[in-house]
Amino acid sequence: MLQRKKHSYRVILAILSVLLLAAVACSAALGRYPISLREIFGILGEKLFGTEPFWTATQKSLLLQHRLPRILLACLVGCCLSAAGASYQGVFQNPMAAPDILGASSGAALGAALAILLGLGSTLTVVFAFAASLLTVFVVIFVGNRVKGKRVVGLILTGIMVSSLVSSGTSFIKLIADPQDQLPAITYWLMGSLNGTQPEDVKFAVIPMLIGLIPLLLLRWRLNILTFGDEEAKTMGINAKRLRTVVIICSTLVTAASVSVSGMIGWIGLVIPHLARRLVGNNYKALMPATMLMGALFLLIVDDISRTLFTTEIPIGILTSLIGAPFFIYLISRDGEQL
Repeated sequence: MLQRKKHSYRVILAILSVLLLAAVACSAALGRYPISLREIFGILGEKLFGTEPFWTATQKSLLLQHRLPRILLACLVGCCLSAAGASYQGVFQNPMAAPDILGASSGAALGAALAILLGLGSTLTVVFAFAASLLTVFVVIFVGNRVKGKRVVGLILTGIMVSSLVSSGTSFIKLIADPQDQLPAITYWLMGSLNGTQPEDVKFAVIPMLIGLIPLLLLRWRLNILTFGDEEAKTMGINAKRLRTVVIICSTLVTAASVSVSGMIGWIGLVIPHLARRLVGNNYKALMPATMLMGALFLLIVDDISRTLFTTEIPIGILTSLIGAPFFIYLISRDGEQL
């Protein structure tokens, strides 16, 4: 029976991997300036195989400088937010936990809004958002550790309070921002978008993302133990407090890196882990990689819709909310689903 389940989830992971690769290829070809798959593979294999160009310089620049970085970033952000959501749900033993539960998203919003208010460029806006996100979570952890009672509950309550405080700071910045220039820029950032993604954005985000994702993937089997409680973990020789701290730090790191380059994108970290559980079950050994693959696939498809559906690009955060909220209602109501 166990062998059959193991074989089953491996098949599901293989299918998800193939679907993701197919979505990447299709996404590279999609757009208002079409590039055929033959031209895509020709451009990518030019240096390797010395292929004679049968594409234009515009197509090459568009693919390498804009479309591929955006595709890669969409996959990374979707993967990270989904993995963080699954990790937080396990650590806090709360099915409603999401990547912004400790204030990472609201902190990034404050940092980005401040950078835009100061007239800083897009690069510094990303840096400000990333730094403010990490600082906010640090404050939450610092204060939460001093709350009497259960540490997990203290962290959650502190996260809610600090997020509210930080959000009020963002609202104040919007109030005093220039309504002709700065306010629209802040509002658009808060909606979440991958428009204008550059290779530098990927280079900035990929390192902290990998630093956070790799430990989460390697420690995924231990997350199962955390769901049983600290006492059970102690009997199995696992230091629950240390493990929880490592998972929180890694999840926060990938969340901060994601939000800093994409803006506020909600629902992925909440919905995708629940959908993955329907496919592979609650075992984090299969759940974590399935969640990562599904998150990358989901956000890539949503981003394709956002940039191709209308002549004016729709902020991706709007689409994830429009799709995620009704879908989550369906998940929790179907067949008496219990959270």
